[in-house]
Amino acid sequence: MNAEISTPTDELTQRLSATPRGARLARRLTATQLAEWGHPHDTEVNDTAQHLVAELAANAVTHGRVPGRDFELCLLRLPENTLRIEVSDPRGDRRLRYVNDIDGENGRGLILVTLLADTWGVMERDVGKTVWAEMGLG
Repeated sequence: MNAEISTPTDELTQRLSATPRGARLARRLTATQLAEWGHPHDTEVNDTAQHLVAELAANAVTHGRVPGRDFELCLLRLPENTLRIEVSDPRGDRRLRYVNDIDGENGRGLILVTLLADTWGVMERDVGKTVWAEMGLG
């Protein structure tokens, strides 16, 4: 069997510790990858992607954490100049929810995702879930 093995330049997938440090690293990896794809750190596209990853990763480590299990970040450069961000965590038993308590200290992350992303959603996995968001790259 002749199988061709290649590393796609249009994808970054990384498992990270389900800790605040892992969430910060996800944001930094996103900034670096977007810069490599031609969207420097000081651009609106890079900044928006970082904010989306920050919110999704924060949710994964805060609400999707299972002790001893990592979360996964996947960045995909899709046709038609679209970035797809996927953050997967091992908790499938917790449903996503909007919180719009003006006086609350937490819980407005998904509202920010809705405002920044062109579209977003949730996919179930064998173990856990993947929250994804898509945005234009310019």
